[in-house]
Amino acid sequence: MSQTLLLIGAPTDSGKRRAGCLMGPDAFRTARLPGALADLGHTVRDLGNVRPDDTGMDDRDQLFALPETVGWTRALARAAREAMTEGLPIFLGGDHALSLGSVSGVAAHAAEQGRPQFVLWLDAHADFNTPQTTLSGHLHGTPLAYVTGQPGFGDFPPLAATIPQENVCIIGLRSVDQAEVDAIEASGVERHDMRALDENGLAALLGPFLDRVAQAGGALHVSLDVDFLDPAVAPAVGTTVPGGATVREAHLAMEMIHDSGLMTSMDLVELNPMLDERGRTAQLMVDLCASALGRRVFDRPTPRIL
Repeated sequence: MSQTLLLIGAPTDSGKRRAGCLMGPDAFRTARLPGALADLGHTVRDLGNVRPDDTGMDDRDQLFALPETVGWTRALARAAREAMTEGLPIFLGGDHALSLGSVSGVAAHAAEQGRPQFVLWLDAHADFNTPQTTLSGHLHGTPLAYVTGQPGFGDFPPLAATIPQENVCIIGLRSVDQAEVDAIEASGVERHDMRALDENGLAALLGPFLDRVAQAGGALHVSLDVDFLDPAVAPAVGTTVPGGATVREAHLAMEMIHDSGLMTSMDLVELNPMLDERGRTAQLMVDLCASALGRRVFDRPTPRIL
C-alpha cells in the first residue's frame, strides 16, 4: 500500500558527549533512503532538518547539554505533531535524545485522534533513566522514562499525552543501569533481553506485541537504534555493545512490522558516520527501513513462527 512518507532530519548531538550523530540525517540521504522508499511506490517528501528552539535555559552541572536537548524536544514534538496529520513521519537521527520530542509529539496526535499510542523500542539500552538517576548525565538515555510520565522532567515540556507503560515493548536489551532495572521491574513495560531473543526467537517476542497493538486499534511508533544490531555488522554507533541482533533478525522485525500494517511513525537513531566503515551501517539502516515499508525478497508476507 502506497503511503506518504515524511523524512524529518533531527541532527541531535546533545544527548551524549561523543560527537558525530549530527551528520546522521545527511548520511541517510546519501545512502539513498528517499530513493529506496520511492522505489517501493511511496510518495516521499523530505522536509529537511529541524532546528532546536532557543530555550534561554542555564546548563546543569550534572546533565550534559540540557538546554539544547530541551530545545530539540520542543521543536521535534511540534514537528511530529504536525507531520502526523500529513503522513508517516520518519525521524532521521541524530542521537536517541530526539525521541524525547518525536515520541511525545506522535503520542499527542494519537490522543487527539482517540487512539492509544504504542512504542516498539529496538535497542541495546532501556533508555529509562531520569535526569535524577542517570549516572552519565547523558539525556539520550531518558526518552522512555519521559514519555511514560516518570518524575523528574520538570525542565522539559509538559506532556500532552502520557504513554501507558504497558504500551511499550523493548527488544534487544543487553546494557541496562541498575536504576533502570529497578524502575522497569516495577513498571508495566514489556521488555526482552538478548537471552530471551536467543531462547525464543524474535517472532515469538514481537508477534504477541503486534497483536496487542492491533486489538487495541493503536498507533505504533518504532524506534530503531543502531546498537540494536551487533556492532560487527553495524559499527557506526558510539554505544556499541557486543552480542546484538543479526541482520536477519533485524530484517524479520521490520518485515513483521510491515506485514502488520500498524506502524504510524519511526525513528532511525544513533548513526554516527564518523565511526562507519564505507557507509555500511547507514546502508544497512536504509535497507531495514525499506523492509519496514514493504521491501521483500519474495512477493509474499513473512510467515510468523510462534
